[in-house]
Amino acid sequence: MSKKKIFISFDYENDKDIKGCLLSQLESDIVEVAVSNKSIEKPIEEKWKKEAKRRISGCNYVIFLCGRHTDEATGVSAEMTITRELGKPYFLLCGRRNREVKKPSGSLKEDKVYKWTPDNLEKLLHNKRDALIEVKII
Repeated sequence: MSKKKIFISFDYENDKDIKGCLLSQLESDIVEVAVSNKSIEKPIEEKWKKEAKRRISGCNYVIFLCGRHTDEATGVSAEMTITRELGKPYFLLCGRRNREVKKPSGSLKEDKVYKWTPDNLEKLLHNKRDALIEVKII
């Protein structure tokens, strides 16, 4: 089985710490993945958007890591727009325990935020969305 290529979208200003935790989990033997995301740390401009589009287009899935300020992160919003334009499969993952998290701007009303557990992550990456644990977003 070939590895799934993953792009991780996250709020660079507020959620670098949880991105590192997710990378550690993805690189473990829980799932067969190759993370192709290397965060683009430059201001959003046409060159940035082209690079983000190139990276997202080469992936099988995009994971949107949701934190407390994800709705304000312009890079995450741009990556959501690109992901939806390309028709790439994506899901929203709750990155903060016991705290309110926000969905990215541009996400759909029906997009669910899933609890971050090894079991949920494996099911999401294998498109087995039955019996997943969701997080209620107020």
